[in-house]
Amino acid sequence: MRAIIEPPNIIESGIKAFFTTKTLTGDNTRIYEALSKEIDIAGYRIYLPVQKHTDKIQVLEQEFEPVVADAVITSEKKILIGILVADCVPLLIFDKGKEVIGAVHAGWKGTAKQVLKNAIKAMLTRYRCYTEDISVAIGPSIRQCCYEVGADVMAEVREATGEGDYYHREGNKYFLDLASANKIQALDAGILQEKIWLSGECTFCNPDKFYSYRYSKNSIGRQGGFIVMW
Repeated sequence: MRAIIEPPNIIESGIKAFFTTKTLTGDNTRIYEALSKEIDIAGYRIYLPVQKHTDKIQVLEQEFEPVVADAVITSEKKILIGILVADCVPLLIFDKGKEVIGAVHAGWKGTAKQVLKNAIKAMLTRYRCYTEDISVAIGPSIRQCCYEVGADVMAEVREATGEGDYYHREGNKYFLDLASANKIQALDAGILQEKIWLSGECTFCNPDKFYSYRYSKNSIGRQGGFIVMW
């Protein structure tokens, strides 16, 4: 599984952070095996939450049984955390000062519920992190060029994000960029502009490279975002 993208703003000694391309198929057991082989880590030290498009944040400390959550934060070392996507936004978070990492899954529902901002707030309260020390990497997802949504979806995301160039309207059609919406929310949470990296790739536009639920109209596979501290 060598098809990976390493966010340049989270390249640190003792940190492995990456987004995969079209490489993850099968159930979680097969995904764990692929990840274990990629970074030489035991399968039982890989943690993926049960994603349900919520705003729930899992603080991973002692209990490693998967629970329903769409974001995971931890200060534990040698534990690979991650999330799986196929158009939604994968986000990775790292605080160098407090040595805390996070992985966030943000579809339109999670974006409307401000799941990224909730994860950042959890880092501030649980681990006493400072926003100026936090880096955020935003991986490949479906972009504004290809993501048409209804007025109801647009209204919920706009309510959570405010105004900005993360969407446009063509007649009665709205085209939404969830990645840019999450960047705006990160800035609003206090993350510095220079500490945010955003991939320019659209999953729908690149079906040979990424899985896209909207493109394929099924759930044949996933890519993901993963991060671990050594």
